[in-house]
Amino acid sequence: MIYLLFPDLVKKCVLLKTLLRSMIGHGLGAAGGLEAIACIKAITTGWLHPTINQDNLEPEVDIDTVPNVKKQHEVNVAISNSFGFGGHNSVVAFAPYKP
Repeated sequence: MIYLLFPDLVKKCVLLKTLLRSMIGHGLGAAGGLEAIACIKAITTGWLHPTINQDNLEPEVDIDTVPNVKKQHEVNVAISNSFGFGGHNSVVAFAPYKP
Protein backbone atom coordinates (compact mmCIF):
# COMPACT_ATOMS: atom_id res chain seq x y z
CA MET A 1 0.00 0.00 0.00
CA ILE A 2 2.80 2.44 0.82
CA TYR A 3 4.20 1.90 -2.66
CA LEU A 4 0.90 3.04 -4.17
CA LEU A 5 0.61 6.11 -1.94
CA PHE A 6 4.20 7.38 -2.19
CA PRO A 7 5.84 5.82 -5.27
CA ASP A 8 8.52 8.52 -5.70
CA LEU A 9 9.44 8.64 -2.03
CA VAL A 10 9.77 4.86 -1.73
CA LYS A 11 12.38 4.82 -4.50
CA LYS A 12 14.62 7.10 -2.39
CA CYS A 13 14.22 5.29 0.95
CA VAL A 14 15.03 2.00 2.59
CA LEU A 15 11.89 0.79 4.35
CA LEU A 16 12.34 -1.50 7.33
CA LYS A 17 9.45 -2.80 9.43
CA THR A 18 9.71 -4.65 12.72
CA LEU A 19 7.15 -6.08 15.12
CA LEU A 20 8.00 -5.72 18.80
CA ARG A 21 4.97 -7.76 19.84
CA SER A 22 6.58 -10.86 18.31
CA MET A 23 9.23 -10.67 21.04
CA ILE A 24 7.34 -9.52 24.13
CA GLY A 25 3.68 -10.30 23.48
CA HIS A 26 0.90 -7.72 23.65
CA GLY A 27 1.57 -4.92 26.10
CA LEU A 28 -2.14 -3.96 26.32
CA GLY A 29 -2.23 -0.45 27.83
CA ALA A 30 1.56 -0.12 27.72
CA ALA A 31 1.97 -1.19 24.08
CA GLY A 32 2.29 2.35 22.72
CA GLY A 33 4.90 3.29 25.31
CA LEU A 34 6.91 0.15 24.65
CA GLU A 35 6.84 0.83 20.91
CA ALA A 36 7.99 4.41 21.53
CA ILE A 37 10.95 3.14 23.56
CA ALA A 38 11.84 0.68 20.78
CA CYS A 39 11.74 3.50 18.19
CA ILE A 40 13.94 5.79 20.28
CA LYS A 41 16.45 3.00 20.99
CA ALA A 42 16.62 2.17 17.27
CA ILE A 43 17.40 5.81 16.47
CA THR A 44 20.02 6.21 19.22
CA THR A 45 21.77 2.84 18.81
CA GLY A 46 21.23 2.00 15.15
CA TRP A 47 20.04 -1.50 16.07
CA LEU A 48 16.67 -2.78 14.87
CA HIS A 49 15.06 -5.54 16.90
CA PRO A 50 14.01 -8.56 14.87
CA THR A 51 10.55 -9.82 14.06
CA ILE A 52 10.99 -13.28 15.54
CA ASN A 53 9.25 -16.48 14.40
CA GLN A 54 8.83 -15.10 10.90
CA ASP A 55 9.62 -18.10 8.75
CA ASN A 56 7.35 -17.79 5.71
CA LEU A 57 8.36 -14.63 3.85
CA GLU A 58 6.26 -13.45 0.92
CA PRO A 59 8.53 -12.98 -2.12
CA GLU A 60 6.29 -10.21 -3.51
CA VAL A 61 6.76 -7.98 -0.44
CA ASP A 62 9.73 -5.65 -0.85
CA ILE A 63 9.73 -4.26 2.70
CA ASP A 64 12.45 -5.75 4.91
CA THR A 65 10.75 -6.98 8.09
CA VAL A 66 14.05 -7.83 9.85
CA PRO A 67 13.15 -11.51 10.21
CA ASN A 68 14.54 -13.42 13.20
CA VAL A 69 17.92 -11.64 13.60
CA LYS A 70 18.56 -8.06 14.72
CA LYS A 71 20.07 -5.72 12.16
CA GLN A 72 22.23 -2.63 12.39
CA HIS A 73 21.04 0.24 10.20
CA GLU A 74 20.99 4.03 10.43
CA VAL A 75 17.49 5.15 11.39
CA ASN A 76 16.51 8.66 10.26
CA VAL A 77 12.80 8.42 11.06
CA ALA A 78 10.83 5.86 13.06
CA ILE A 79 7.06 5.62 13.15
CA SER A 80 5.06 3.87 15.86
CA ASN A 81 1.47 2.92 15.07
CA SER A 82 -0.85 1.94 17.91
CA PHE A 83 -4.32 0.56 17.31
CA GLY A 84 -6.14 0.14 20.60
CA PHE A 85 -9.35 -1.46 21.71
CA GLY A 86 -12.48 0.54 20.93
CA GLY A 87 -10.94 2.50 18.07
CA HIS A 88 -8.25 4.34 20.04
CA ASN A 89 -5.54 4.80 17.43
CA SER A 90 -2.36 6.86 17.32
CA VAL A 91 0.67 7.40 15.13
CA VAL A 92 3.86 8.98 16.46
CA ALA A 93 6.90 9.84 14.33
CA PHE A 94 10.37 10.07 15.88
CA ALA A 95 13.56 11.53 14.40
CA PRO A 96 16.98 12.26 15.90
CA TYR A 97 17.54 15.73 17.32
CA LYS A 98 19.97 17.72 15.19
CA PRO A 99 20.75 21.18 16.64
